[in-house]
Amino acid sequence: MSITTNIKGIRDVMRKDAGVDGDAQRISQMVWMLFMKIFADKEEEWEITIDDYESPIPENLKWQNWASDEEGLTGDALMDFINNELFPTLKDLDISISPQAKIIRSVFEDTYNYMKNGTLFRQVINQVNKIDFNSSTDRHLFNDLYETILKELQSAGSSGEYYTPRAVTQFMVDQINPQMQESVLDPACGTGGFLTCAIDHKKKNVQNDKDEQAMQSTIRGIEKKPLPHLLCTTNLMLHGFDVPAVIRGNLLSKPYADWGAGDKVDIILSNPPFGGVEEDGTETNFPQKFRTKETADLFLALMIRLLKDGGRCAVVLPDGTLFGEGVKTRIKEELMTRCNLHTIVRLPKGVFNPYTGIKTNVLFFEKGTPTKDVWYFEHPYPTGVKSYNKGKPIHIKEFDLEKAWWTDRDNEKYSQHAWKVSAEDIKARGYNLDIKNPHQEADLLASPEELLAKFQQTEKTINSIQQEIADVLTEALI
Repeated sequence: MSITTNIKGIRDVMRKDAGVDGDAQRISQMVWMLFMKIFADKEEEWEITIDDYESPIPENLKWQNWASDEEGLTGDALMDFINNELFPTLKDLDISISPQAKIIRSVFEDTYNYMKNGTLFRQVINQVNKIDFNSSTDRHLFNDLYETILKELQSAGSSGEYYTPRAVTQFMVDQINPQMQESVLDPACGTGGFLTCAIDHKKKNVQNDKDEQAMQSTIRGIEKKPLPHLLCTTNLMLHGFDVPAVIRGNLLSKPYADWGAGDKVDIILSNPPFGGVEEDGTETNFPQKFRTKETADLFLALMIRLLKDGGRCAVVLPDGTLFGEGVKTRIKEELMTRCNLHTIVRLPKGVFNPYTGIKTNVLFFEKGTPTKDVWYFEHPYPTGVKSYNKGKPIHIKEFDLEKAWWTDRDNEKYSQHAWKVSAEDIKARGYNLDIKNPHQEADLLASPEELLAKFQQTEKTINSIQQEIADVLTEALI
């Protein structure tokens, strides 16, 4: 039986259970169970590879002792065990036992069992048991399937979180080229796409167990929502991680001034939520000039802060960040003053379909020297393609054009797609980075999505200015 059939079987059974409501709960339920199975299979490895390995899970709660027997616990007895023994114990596990204990507790702290029917639960367990995560074939196939699960989970919403196409992630990692010893951070890591891609990139240079351990210590992620955190942790385990690498939390909730030298990293790779709005008060953690409730802006300001001198960043940002004013202008001025914003790759519409039609950009910068010139590269559609969609996503091979241009930027053969703008010109434009390709005719009329995005950004700018005026008046009257 194929893994695809296993997963389809699990979903079909869960749909019969009255306690599971919708895809998000179904995926959450499925993933914590897969996590337990993966953890059990990984423990078999760790007992061989880690000296004196001791499982942090009590014997009776280990997967193989309650789940692996097809004729084992079922019905009400199984549900009683899950709800009253397994979950309470794992949620309160002593994290001082081992790094693995920390992984388990971080996973279960905000994870819930939604299923109500013990007979259906047993059917799901039996399907999960058919997957062998120690088999390289099964693991490889599940990684592909896992990507599909992640895509299906993502949907456009008020939080502005979108699945980053694998091709875009791969291109960003390839161009940043993280070295073995360099620390890599994704401050809003979601389900771990950038982290796992950086791991795969670094693994090309792993020669032995010592290299593997050293590499694992360089990967860091932060994710504030429980389900993406669970998915990310599981994803990292599938990539061979046996140490905690992802923290549950919101990086924006720590005061900007409290980030010191010991917190800084060599590389940041990220696609922070754009269009999202932070909780009231979050912006007060930032200096007055950077205060806004818009998530992507706060993350960009923080990324500049968190990079070491000489550190490199690749980040996905919407067009609104490029042309936005007010706080956005001040953040862009900070970026170009403290960093060399050397490249902006302008992605066409549809890259993030079906989640959003908003046009996006990949900004590449290095901290330590101010920007002199910004190179732009407009990514073209392949021949015969008018837009990307779910059936025809962007492909990594398409970025061969950018990769060839990257080290040969003045070559005339790329002039149709590439152009350079001086920092002085950008400053004179009020740090408006939304500069169109001068080699192509401008569209006579912007798309409805672009017009709406510009209107919404103008409205936000007006509101931001009004709030600044109100703050000044309030201070004057005190």
